[in-house]
Amino acid sequence: MVFLDSSTWTDRIFAGGSWVPGTGGTREVAEPATGAVLGSIGIASAEDAAKAAETAAEAQRAWAATPHVQRAAVLRKAARLWSEYADEIRWWNVREVGAVPGVAGFSLHVAEQECYEAAALPGRPYGELLPSEEPRLSMARRVPAGVVAVISPFNMPIILGIRSVAPALALGNAVILKPDPRTAVTGGVVLARIFEEAGLPPGVLQMLPGGADVGETLVTHPAVRVISFTGSTGAGRKVGELAGKHLKRAHLELGGNSALIVLDDADVDEAAGVAAFGSFFHQGQICMTTGRHLVHERLYDDFVERLAAKAAALRVGDPARDEVALGPIIDAGQRDKIHELVTASVSAGARVAAGAEYDRLFYSATVLADVPPTAPAVAEEIFGPVAPVVRFSDAEEAVRLATASEYGLSLGIVTRDVLKGLELADRVPTGIVHINDQTVSDEANSPFGGVAASGTGSRFGGAAANIEAFTETRWVTVRNPPPTYPF
Repeated sequence: MVFLDSSTWTDRIFAGGSWVPGTGGTREVAEPATGAVLGSIGIASAEDAAKAAETAAEAQRAWAATPHVQRAAVLRKAARLWSEYADEIRWWNVREVGAVPGVAGFSLHVAEQECYEAAALPGRPYGELLPSEEPRLSMARRVPAGVVAVISPFNMPIILGIRSVAPALALGNAVILKPDPRTAVTGGVVLARIFEEAGLPPGVLQMLPGGADVGETLVTHPAVRVISFTGSTGAGRKVGELAGKHLKRAHLELGGNSALIVLDDADVDEAAGVAAFGSFFHQGQICMTTGRHLVHERLYDDFVERLAAKAAALRVGDPARDEVALGPIIDAGQRDKIHELVTASVSAGARVAAGAEYDRLFYSATVLADVPPTAPAVAEEIFGPVAPVVRFSDAEEAVRLATASEYGLSLGIVTRDVLKGLELADRVPTGIVHINDQTVSDEANSPFGGVAASGTGSRFGGAAANIEAFTETRWVTVRNPPPTYPF
């Protein structure tokens, strides 16, 4: 049996425990590298979302009451399935998302580890005893939040879905997953099939590709208690505002414009090596992508020369058919946004050191030198394979440039003096810091999240963050006999 047999999911959503037609119509699944149609997926409507929330709430009660060892077993089996069906899943990731094989393999590794990490959550202590001035047993218990809505984007659809889906399920919640319709197979069908085959009870996980109306319904429906959203800062602000209006918790992982600071004592070759990966991995379509290279003036010219040489040597093309370092941009709209930021920055005074060209959806690895700090490529999130390089003269100027952005997701610092790097990092508020590495990294057992316009902090990764994200705290007391009161 083919794990992703298209006859199972073509023109369907996964709701109520089965593959059913969505009432929002269908959408073609397209390959960005060639434009070829790979299939079609069902699209959910707001009505589908409301019904899913109701059935999820019903299924969640039985799932929360399931012994913890059984919930853990489902997560462990899900983890094994990522390896068992790796070839099929990797094929879809390359074809539908445009990921090069290395990115596709990394996604599978992270997904497997996310499930194994989540499998340990049901067996963890779920509360604590509290002292009380009354003759009673007093405790704080962690209980499932209920129904969790997970809204995930196109760029790394497996990772950005599973890191919320797995821990939320492990902790006894039901989950409604709304993947981006552009990558609904990789980011939706794959996850639904993994947990379906792992033995998750019907209705506990539902998968509804759809538009803003589906997302709004999930945020506002009374049965949904937690929203885990990953996407743009603009969309995240709307989700957060709507969730606040309805007194929901919203975990927002948003955009970034992460800085890599290269100090004057750094090795230029090493710095250029990590910098290239930080900006060009997965075509720069990662929230943690190195969006600004801040380089000490003593190393600046050499750094630009080496980074430009690396960029020029990177092959761009169809990752399903050629051995390339960069695949396609997800669609023409995103490609045009990237190119507009590049051309506007050149008009503002930047110099093209490499790239700044595209063929169809294939955008070349690009290095911009002598970029004014106010140029669009520095001031805005690019979400493409573009490395703007800005010079600084001392640590004070580096901090000023690094903190000029509204974002606060990730930070990289390259220096021979690690303690100096840590001291500098303390002056730049971000959710993630890597000393002597670039800004893109993700591990299932580590907290992940940004501050300021990058989101609401570390809401994913590691037991503490996941338990905080997907459970509620309940105060419970027990006494015998009941007390007597004055009336």
